[in-house]
Amino acid sequence: MPDSAQQSDFVQSVLFEGIFGKDVSVRFDAQNQSSDGGALLISGLDHTLGLARRMVEAIDDARQKGKIEHELLEMIRLRLYQLCCGYEDVNDAATLRKDPLLKFLCAFDQNQKEDLNLASASTLCRLENSLDRRDLLCMGEALMDWQLKHQHRIRPARVRRVTIDLDPTDDPAYGQQQLTFFNGHYDNYVYLPLLAFVTFHDEHGVEEAEQYLVGALLRPGNAGATDGARGVLRRLIGKLRELFPGVVIRVRLDGGFAAPLMLDFLEAQRVGYLVNVAPNSVLRELAEPLMVQARELSQRSGQSARVYGECNYAAGTWSKPRRVIIKAEVLVHEGRGTKENPRFVVTNFSETADPERLYSYTYCVRGDAENRIKELHGMALGRTSCASFLANQFRVLLAAAAYMLMQELRRRAAGTELARAQVWRLRDTLLKIGATVRTVTRRVYVSLPDSAVFARIWCSIASGLGNLPLLQT
Repeated sequence: MPDSAQQSDFVQSVLFEGIFGKDVSVRFDAQNQSSDGGALLISGLDHTLGLARRMVEAIDDARQKGKIEHELLEMIRLRLYQLCCGYEDVNDAATLRKDPLLKFLCAFDQNQKEDLNLASASTLCRLENSLDRRDLLCMGEALMDWQLKHQHRIRPARVRRVTIDLDPTDDPAYGQQQLTFFNGHYDNYVYLPLLAFVTFHDEHGVEEAEQYLVGALLRPGNAGATDGARGVLRRLIGKLRELFPGVVIRVRLDGGFAAPLMLDFLEAQRVGYLVNVAPNSVLRELAEPLMVQARELSQRSGQSARVYGECNYAAGTWSKPRRVIIKAEVLVHEGRGTKENPRFVVTNFSETADPERLYSYTYCVRGDAENRIKELHGMALGRTSCASFLANQFRVLLAAAAYMLMQELRRRAAGTELARAQVWRLRDTLLKIGATVRTVTRRVYVSLPDSAVFARIWCSIASGLGNLPLLQT
């Protein structure tokens, strides 16, 4: 490969002298090798399930056919595989475009000559800035549609219940990005992405461990908590009912969503909901009898104490009184005294539903979405450094799509020690593996090191890639 050879001409040799007993000379000049041999798994999942193709179908490619050197599918794949392998920056493509394995995985079905490199960083940057609102809206809907259809296909039994979690997160800005604003809550200039997850329940009504990402909407830094939320929920609820007839849908939301329009909307959609409500003087007064019990329990035991109850409450802007679950809590911290911590959740669940069970075993489980959000930030969700807001929305969607592939990789690792691994551990153990690539007329040979610790799990996942046909769109 001439490009690799040319690169090695200006890479300085490194000499470790007098450290290891023998002098060690190092040079980045190995040809036909890749540092991301495990990308075969991610690419295999993508080709099997058709995620990158689904994203490309959402884009209206206005380029002149005769002047196209790099197809959209090749460029989308390159960005997705980059993110999965830990390369957050578009500029990383300047080197990765020459990677022999990525060249094969991204363009093997594009009739591209083997000596041609993949798209350059400048070409990928032009793609980011060429997409309009329609393209991005269609791509966001395509990702949601792909995820839900995939989940429908891998669940032969009837799905009886699904839980939706919406969560905002902060995306700090360190430049002149369009529509970033100072946010007092985060004390920084930020974007405020809105993320949507769904959790499926087994035949016994128990929530599965994984919360699957279905939507990622970039919002300006001054967006209200509910901005864009009703649109996301309306599409998501409609698709769930279309794919899973008769399914019971419930929605869990944080305190910023307890607006009258949101509560009325959820009731109009005929879904169950649990929404955190910020404490106020009226709610504190209603919770006082339970707080008295919690204080007495804490004083007797010397430990933290919790008492659960409920009341009917209507804020001045609400259309009607609603049931509010109360957690009256007294926290005891050694050396710091006690702290009272009353919490309130408004719900339309049946009056027969136990308050403690609703709060502790139904609502509080939503806290696991924070772990998914942390993983998403590790997938470059916050790499929104483009000047254009729309280009940054495209980056958020790419990060979301890459995360969906990593979630599927984790699902394929069920029954192994990586079944609950975070995405960065999956990346380190299954993707970041050195590989030697050799191409002949009818076959590509990829040699991975025989000392790879997780080779058995890697092969198990790889052998199962052919079990599912291409997802039809």
